[in-house]
Amino acid sequence: MHFRTITRIVGLLVILFSGLMFIPGIVALIYRDGAGRAFTQTFIVTVILGLMLWFPNRNQKQELKSREGFLIVVLFWTVLGSVGALPFLFEDSLGMSVTNAFFESFSGLTTTGATTLVGLDSLPKAILFYRQMLQWLGGMGIIVLAVAILPLLGVGGMQLYRAEIPGPLKDSKMRPRIAETAKTLWFIYVLLTALCALAFWLAGMSVFDAISHSFSTIAIGGFSPHEDGLAFYNSSLINGISGVFLFIAGCNFGLHFAVLSGRSLKVYWRDPEFKMYFFFQVALIAICSLTLWYNNVYGSFLEALDRSFFHVISMSTTMGSAIEPVANWPTFIPVMLLMATFVGGCAGSTGGGLKVIRVLLLFLQGVRELKRLVHPNAVYTIKLGHRALPERVIEAVWGFFSAYALVFIISLLLLMATGLDAFSAFTGVVSALNNVGIGIGNFGGHYADVNDAAKWILLVTMMFGRLEVFTLLVLFTPIFWRE
Repeated sequence: MHFRTITRIVGLLVILFSGLMFIPGIVALIYRDGAGRAFTQTFIVTVILGLMLWFPNRNQKQELKSREGFLIVVLFWTVLGSVGALPFLFEDSLGMSVTNAFFESFSGLTTTGATTLVGLDSLPKAILFYRQMLQWLGGMGIIVLAVAILPLLGVGGMQLYRAEIPGPLKDSKMRPRIAETAKTLWFIYVLLTALCALAFWLAGMSVFDAISHSFSTIAIGGFSPHEDGLAFYNSSLINGISGVFLFIAGCNFGLHFAVLSGRSLKVYWRDPEFKMYFFFQVALIAICSLTLWYNNVYGSFLEALDRSFFHVISMSTTMGSAIEPVANWPTFIPVMLLMATFVGGCAGSTGGGLKVIRVLLLFLQGVRELKRLVHPNAVYTIKLGHRALPERVIEAVWGFFSAYALVFIISLLLLMATGLDAFSAFTGVVSALNNVGIGIGNFGGHYADVNDAAKWILLVTMMFGRLEVFTLLVLFTPIFWRE
């Protein structure tokens, strides 16, 4: 394990993050909200920390292996989440505790969207923008951005990319070189963000709100500069725009790249994961709309469809935003939407959850086992489209599901041990592990009143969810540290 090389890389990435403090600092100058000092202090502390990590190890440039890649990803997210809490601590008007500041920072970076802040409409604009920026950076992964410049640092980036990109088929690359892949991902990400911001602005949002909401929408985060979120605007058009871009962000970015490369839109339809993702959304919207209409929750079917479209997309892609109290909807709908968060977005998207591809493979594996019961000696292969998958991929999916269930159960028990009731603990773990950020049960619309011990448990659970369980869990195995 090349610890000095790892320290050097983490130091450089922290220095990179420190430079981003100028962006909310400029927002503070524009709006003259007095929050600029917090970002200046954060820049100074962060750049000093980065230099302390980098300078003594500046000549350490050993080749990275998989183990170093995993460790760098976990260390960087831990360090970045920690220094990301500094503006919340330095801004006196917030009065945030250390626990709340760390929770807010990690919730933003992991795109969970759970917040401990109340009275958002009265907070400094720079702080509100910073929260949105944290989610935008975490959406694609700040590591992937850094991978794009790693050749300049003298280190190959494939190990970091494998540890960061979600989904079971990580060896499938869009470009022959990893740096080109990372640049392509970010180009698509920035393009979608710009289009989303433009659409929100044309629909009636201010420039600040349009940019802020585009950050959280494309990142599938959930933060908003307003206490009421998108309900603040009371606009079906804005809700519809949000739902459309959430659906796009929940798709595999590799498919977006294929279309932008000049291929036909048929690329989407030829992908088995996308087809399942599409039909899953359509089925949920139909069930939700018909149930709300049948129970006379709204005056017309179109109104029920409008509300269902936004909330289904929001929950199933793991954004978790709501424009009205979904928990008060009749019959099974709230539970159905909560269960939809377990599926999440496609692999290679900014969504959380298990990922559609894993759910699809688990289903196909179940079908195969049923066939084997009837024909024990027959040989069945699992295919995605016309591609037969190696057994290693199926084993990895089952391994991930088992690890996911283990983390879920342990987190649930730990939360209940802090004094939360079973329902609140369950929804809290769903929110954190699937990076949804919903507030149900004891959480209400925010997490400000949750006890500190529960917040730290949820924070770690968010990390497990964002890093897809294995990336973090592998560090706790003795074989990882064995030479």
